Amino acid sequence: MTSAFSRVPAKSRAAPSVGFVSLGCPKALVDSEQILTRLRSEGYAIAADYQAADLVVVNTCGFIDSAVEESLSAIGEALAENGKVIVTGCLGAKDGGSFVRGAHPKVLAVTGPHAAPEVMAAVHTHLPKPHDPFVDLVPPQGIKLTPRHYAYLKISEGCNHRCTFCIIPAMRGDLVSRPIGSVLLEAEQLFKAGVRELLVVSQDTSAYGVDVRYRSGFWRGRPLKTRMTELVRALGALAEEYQAWVRLHYVYPYPHVDEIVELMSRDGAPGVLSYLDVPFQHASPRILKLMKRPANVERNLDRIRSWRAISPDLTIRSTFIVGFPGETETEFQELLAFIEESELDRVGCFAYSPVDGAAANALPDPVGEPVREDRRARFMAAQEKISRRRLARKVGRTLTVLIDQVDGSRASARSAADAPEIDGLVMVENGKNLKVGQFASVRIVASSQHDLTGRLENQVPSASMVPEKIG
Repeated sequence: MTSAFSRVPAKSRAAPSVGFVSLGCPKALVDSEQILTRLRSEGYAIAADYQAADLVVVNTCGFIDSAVEESLSAIGEALAENGKVIVTGCLGAKDGGSFVRGAHPKVLAVTGPHAAPEVMAAVHTHLPKPHDPFVDLVPPQGIKLTPRHYAYLKISEGCNHRCTFCIIPAMRGDLVSRPIGSVLLEAEQLFKAGVRELLVVSQDTSAYGVDVRYRSGFWRGRPLKTRMTELVRALGALAEEYQAWVRLHYVYPYPHVDEIVELMSRDGAPGVLSYLDVPFQHASPRILKLMKRPANVERNLDRIRSWRAISPDLTIRSTFIVGFPGETETEFQELLAFIEESELDRVGCFAYSPVDGAAANALPDPVGEPVREDRRARFMAAQEKISRRRLARKVGRTLTVLIDQVDGSRASARSAADAPEIDGLVMVENGKNLKVGQFASVRIVASSQHDLTGRLENQVPSASMVPEKIG
């Protein structure tokens, strides 16, 4: 959960004041940033706590049961502490808003995700905007809830897939790609504001532009196709210009991703990290078909091999679901064999959760919770061995890292293989003179199952250091 209470300083209490609580994934975080930007641009203050707020906006998540519980709890807390609450986000879309209203009938308004205009309309109704021609200027990059040195860039909304375990399309709708010029303008504004790492997110990054048939937009006066390859190439050029990183998330393994990996090679766009977040979900062809996912496992293995042939330092992150309805022990073993063969670098695993409204709930032969949890634990134990083995190969190498935190004599950093909050860390033993948001050259001296330890090679890294292509 991210709260704007602790991220954005409050203005004078003379201005109407709004509190903000943001839950869920990076895509929801971007929605929150857009709403906060509009609030500040209209002269609203962002409250430092519930008591200072004239009303509170809660951006919810409704993907799994635990997220639903967290969202309902956050709404309840805001009602108890403040009393005037507007709800938005994925949970707000459930049953047309009646689910939230059934649990909390006193909320002022309920909207679904990516609904900034509707949220602003509700705010205007219950807290009229101030008539102040001298409002504080909002920075071009908008209000961000992330640290200053990295930010998420959402390139599209919704999804055309109909995976049986997922209710995101029912909440967020079909794919809607942002105009490529708008995406690149936002990226440039973020780089100008000091962002050193840009994390590209969407429901399906590989499908960018499919909905508009890759029609041409314009960037810096030149036509540019609304397509993933062109977007990534342009983002890489911008990142090189501003000495920054670009990291790609939620990349489905379509054939054209081979073109993207080419851009990640040492001879390609320097700013595009050799990192792919690919949601494989399973390795059994039968289970993948039940999930309504691409089911050619051998092709996925071949594609992974070809990607690594193009870019040997490529880091591949993925997520998997175990205990899906009908999954047998033999099919679970197929999954274990797949991760051993593919040697994925970073992996997350979820025990299947029967999300209300998901088509998979109607499938026969549900797997009991004890078995689901046992398989999840066995999967993660197997992956930890793989992760430990792959990280050990980096001992003795020199990596470029981005500094996230300095604490005493040590600094916490991330290499190109590490996305914030979900991957590992590089602990820099002699990093007391480093600064947050700085790139540094670090020699790796030790590894564990998830993290690396290194020592700074140059006590005063060059401010113009170009991030190296590392895995």
